[in-house]
Amino acid sequence: MYCKACGEAMNDNQAICLNCGVKTGQGNAFCSNCGNSVNPEAEVCLSCGVATKRSKLGSLDFGTSHSGNGDLGNYNKVTMALIAFFVGGLGIHNFMLGETKKGLVKIGATLLTYGLAGEVLAIIDFVKILTDKYEINPDKFI
Repeated sequence: MYCKACGEAMNDNQAICLNCGVKTGQGNAFCSNCGNSVNPEAEVCLSCGVATKRSKLGSLDFGTSHSGNGDLGNYNKVTMALIAFFVGGLGIHNFMLGETKKGLVKIGATLLTYGLAGEVLAIIDFVKILTDKYEINPDKFI
């Protein structure tokens, strides 16, 4: 893994780059897979072919650490919070962030409990998004 801000080699479990001090996954000047410089607007690294940013379908950039640091990819925090608040029981914000399993669980919970459980889970997500504690993890159910 390489720092996306300066291109320095990093360990997979580093929280920040020891060369430039930037959080892991932040920056857009270098590829996180090969360390070569990339155009900041590029969707794909021309050296190794790895996606450099989140696709419009909500898939994750696997070079990025999503550890509850408020990183919502290309989505605005306020927008995601409003979506979670108003239609979160349907899991819309989860589908947008690539968390299909969480979205399906929320739809099921909403249907089984006439909206109550899905809305409770959505309010929890709403608060986590506003406090930068939301963790994007497509493998978790809740």
